[in-house]
Amino acid sequence: MGLFDKAKEFIKGELIDNIYCQTFDKDTVMKRFERKDSAIKNGAQLTVNEGQVAVFMNEGEIGDIFQPGHYELNTNNMPITTTLKSWKYGFDSPFKCEILFINTTVFIAQKWGTPGKVWIRDQDFGQVQIGAFGTYSWQVTDPGNFVKKLCANSAVYKTEDCVEELRSVISTNLIDSIGESGKSFLDLASNYKDLSQICEKRINEEFPEYGITFTKMLVSSINLPESLNKVLEERTNLQGLGGVDVYAKKAQADAMKAAASNPGGGGGMEGMMGMMMMNNMMNQQQMMQQNMMNQQGGQMAPPPLPNASTYYLAVNGQQQGPFNLQQLQQFAAQGQFTPQTQVWKQGMAGWAQASTVAELSNLFGAVPPPPPPVPGA
Repeated sequence: MGLFDKAKEFIKGELIDNIYCQTFDKDTVMKRFERKDSAIKNGAQLTVNEGQVAVFMNEGEIGDIFQPGHYELNTNNMPITTTLKSWKYGFDSPFKCEILFINTTVFIAQKWGTPGKVWIRDQDFGQVQIGAFGTYSWQVTDPGNFVKKLCANSAVYKTEDCVEELRSVISTNLIDSIGESGKSFLDLASNYKDLSQICEKRINEEFPEYGITFTKMLVSSINLPESLNKVLEERTNLQGLGGVDVYAKKAQADAMKAAASNPGGGGGMEGMMGMMMMNNMMNQQQMMQQNMMNQQGGQMAPPPLPNASTYYLAVNGQQQGPFNLQQLQQFAAQGQFTPQTQVWKQGMAGWAQASTVAELSNLFGAVPPPPPPVPGA
């Protein structure tokens, strides 16, 4: 072989005529095509596999982006690079250009968590400190923006290189999502699916500039303060029992049990206060249901009875109430409102025993006697 032929072979070896990226590691997002001091010749073969795109860069500027397929490089399929290189009449000589292969498959089950405890504002509880954890999946959907914003100067870019940025975005948007939902935090904390969907939507609205799309965002765990955990547990138990009315019956039974175990003490009346709160919830629920039925039937709901008597009770030196006669009769039937209970209502000169108030003494007369003993017991 002559000297000229050897030189020709040397130059040919220095020119790139076959460009490809065979595989990616499972955590590799970008890999730069490297061949030291080599130039790309006109007509070079470019192969882009499924799950990849090839991004051409000229002196830091994004050129042409090639989707999966096989290409013979020339001015016809390289319009942007042709402009950047000022190839007015095409090119015959070799050229140098950086080529970045981007992995466009979905990176699944990436873990995220709030950096310690974060503060949120809740409509029911004010400022609450929580921790949250979950997983997310994402992929590159705009290779040009992804390269410009995150990896233009990297030889290899992996998922770990952007994990802190993504976790920070998730934590920030989780807090905003809770406020945007308009729901109590306890409602969202018992339904992670809704919270996850709201957060995913918010993140994808602000992330296009990075060329990334979140394909799935999951909230799998929320750490609440102990006090809120108890409230959430009680709410869940109430739903499991069948609603407010069933829970109220349980509260009545608990109050009666407390009264029996502590006769003469405040336990019975304190239990009655809790039961009264549940009764009020039941009354409100019934009123809402009745109003809905009246509206659907085109009827007007009747107004409350005029001049209905309500009384305050003295319980352990504290004023409780007011209670209407129906509630007091119910309390009396359960042994939690006695003739000795101190009462007062508007118009009375001062506190008095219930037995001395004519309107209330009838309540105790209406209390049935104890049931007869079981024969043979």
